[in-house]
Amino acid sequence: MRIRLDIAYDGTHFRGWAHQPGLRTVQGTIEGALGRILGGSPRLVVAGRTDAGVHASGQVAHVDLDEAQQGRLLQRRPRHDATDPVDALAPRIVGVLGQYPDVTVRRTSLAPEGFDARFSAVWRRYAYRIADRRTGYDPMERHRTTTVRAHLDEQAMDAAARSLIGLHDFAAYCKPREGATTIRTLLEFDWHRDAAGILIANVKADAFCHSMVRALVGACVAVGEGRLDVEDVASLRDDGVRTSEFKVLAARGLSLTEVGYPADDLLALRAEQTRARRVLGDGNDDTDDDD
Repeated sequence: MRIRLDIAYDGTHFRGWAHQPGLRTVQGTIEGALGRILGGSPRLVVAGRTDAGVHASGQVAHVDLDEAQQGRLLQRRPRHDATDPVDALAPRIVGVLGQYPDVTVRRTSLAPEGFDARFSAVWRRYAYRIADRRTGYDPMERHRTTTVRAHLDEQAMDAAARSLIGLHDFAAYCKPREGATTIRTLLEFDWHRDAAGILIANVKADAFCHSMVRALVGACVAVGEGRLDVEDVASLRDDGVRTSEFKVLAARGLSLTEVGYPADDLLALRAEQTRARRVLGDGNDDTDDDD
């Protein structure tokens, strides 16, 4: 039995998603709760690995249950209770996590045939929040919003962002990893201010290489400050090398907001195609998400 989990978390006090010995991680916390409920050693497979300090409102993972765990899923369920035991797993996890946890499982559901949270995904969407001098600093938002002490030109930032859309080598905006490709398809990249004046970046791609979103955002901030021209962000991308022309912004402003999947009848094919690229050794890991 494969179960899909829809997850949200405040990444402030986690050392990222993935297991790290002796450190508190999102994966370790949720797997610990699942283990208390279902027994054994449940292992989650996630759509997008996030690093320390990065948040998520739309993270997706899956877990495979063995026969013993499936049995415990049905345990102590009253006969008159018509609630689907898979649907009921989410509130059970939340109950184990305690009151006011910084991670929650919003929904659990039986995964469609062929579904793989990691390899079936076709795109990921992130948001990045910035408060500039126009909005000022709000201590209540400090854990999810980066402060830039400048007046930022959102129109110039938006123009710069849109100039980067498409299939390109984003090596200039990625932290290098041996054997990993930096070629990505940036599907959407734009900026707007919300009702409170906070600048919000919308960034959607088939996948992200390490630190890509925070680097893209940093380049746009340099444009908004007037330190770079709109045209410079594409020129730097085409140069293909890391540069000190802009800063990679802090993790606190970044959130994984959504993961996209194909229709159910295409899930297995998508997963097979993604795995095949990795087996061929081209380094095209569609799951190396931003930190």
